[in-house]
Order: sequence, then C-alpha cells, then structure tokens
Amino acid sequence: MRKLIFACLLLSGAANAQAMHTLEADETRQGVASDGIHAYAIDNSRIGKYEIKSGKRVAGWEGPRALFPHMNACTLIEKRLYCAASNFPKVPMTSAVEIFDPTQMKHLTTISLGIGTGSLTWVDRKDGFWWAGFANYAGKAGEPGKDHRYTTVLKLDDQWRRLEAWTLPDAVLERMAPMSNSGGGWGDDGLLYLTGHDRPEVYALRLPKAGSTLELVATLPIPFEGQAIDWDPKQKRLLWGISRKERKAIAVTLPDVADVAR
Repeated sequence: MRKLIFACLLLSGAANAQAMHTLEADETRQGVASDGIHAYAIDNSRIGKYEIKSGKRVAGWEGPRALFPHMNACTLIEKRLYCAASNFPKVPMTSAVEIFDPTQMKHLTTISLGIGTGSLTWVDRKDGFWWAGFANYAGKAGEPGKDHRYTTVLKLDDQWRRLEAWTLPDAVLERMAPMSNSGGGWGDDGLLYLTGHDRPEVYALRLPKAGSTLELVATLPIPFEGQAIDWDPKQKRLLWGISRKERKAIAVTLPDVADVAR
C-alpha cells in the first residue's frame, strides 16, 4: 500500500534540519507540489494526490508515457496545477506546460513551447508574468555545442512570449554541473529559490540591477537532494521537495535569508 511520506522540518540558520513528521509515496520521482491541504507527488507521467494531514492517497492521474515522457515540477496557480514538461533525455529538447484540474485530477490542456531555450523544468507566476527555468546539460541529454552553462531563467507574458532572460552565476552552475536547474519558485521575500539535480541545498537569488546574470544571495541546506520544489501556500516559508532515493516528500521551513547572512 502506498503511503505518502511527508516531512516537516525546521532550519535554524544554517544548522541541520530535524525531522518532525514523515509520510511516503511511490510517485516522488521528480517533485512534489502543495495546495496547503494536499500534496501532489509527481512522476514522469503520473501524479498522486495525498491528504497531508492523514497521508492518505485520495486520487491520482496517469497518462501515456509517449505523450508525457517527463513531467518535472508542478505548482498550484489560480486553482490549476501547472506542470513543466519536456522530452528529456531526448534531443533536440522540446518543452510544454501541462495543465490539470487538481480537484478532478484531470488533464485539461497543453501549452506547447516547442524547441528553443532548453528543457523546461519549472514554472511560476509573479507580478503578472510567467517565469520559467530551462535546463541545459553537460554530456548526457545535452545538445551539441551547449552544456549546463546555458541554463536559463525566462520571464514571459500571458501568451508565453519571451520578455527577458537571465543566466545563473558561476558559483551555482559549478554546484549543479554536469546536470542543471531542476526546481524553482519565488519566495515571499522577493528572492528566487532554485535547486539542482542532486545536492541537498537551495540557492536564493535575486534579479541583477544590471547585466543578465542572477545574483546569488545565499545557499541554504535542505534535507533532500535537489529536484523539483514548491512553496506551500498556507504556511510561511514552508518549502516542499523530495528524496527520490527514499521515495519521500519533504517539507522544510526555511529561515529568513537575512538571518542566515548575519
């Protein structure tokens, strides 16, 4: 019987997190999203919906792998579940946004982004715009002539047209290499939080005053190894992630970046 593993942890400054609660789910292979009441465990072509309080699996969705080869990060926006998807590890890279009704767990529509910036790994909504992370890789799954340094964060309008774009700082790229940016989302402090593929840390970044490279503000330890993340909409500073090794969904309360920087 599948159980969702839910872990609420508290970070104090840069100290190690201490587990408070745990729940588990087989679908935690790519990421997890939360609406504050339910957790949505994400696999490449399936999503499991779990009640956070009890850990009970209450619904699920599964699509054909040919159409949904690699869904990664999802997040709840205006009562819809928006999921970043791509054809990873195939090249040339193609990307799409898959949209679901989280109540009925039904796939509603696809926004195809086609070939372009890289492999879409996360989407978010802020200040009336869409924001998205496009991964590029060194070696396996990478396109000829590109490596992880081509990883890009885009700002898009309501028609998903590119408005602005930023690269990641070298200090972050070195930690992600040879893989790339797997998860991301805007925090309540106005900083953009990104994760890599396998390191237990999250990077808090801000838009630069000039230039086209995001600025690293802080690196925070987390009790899961990168992958897709999502902010809980009901609990302040509660960040969701997964441990794909242990099939765990984990929620950790991050400290304020200002406190860590002291």
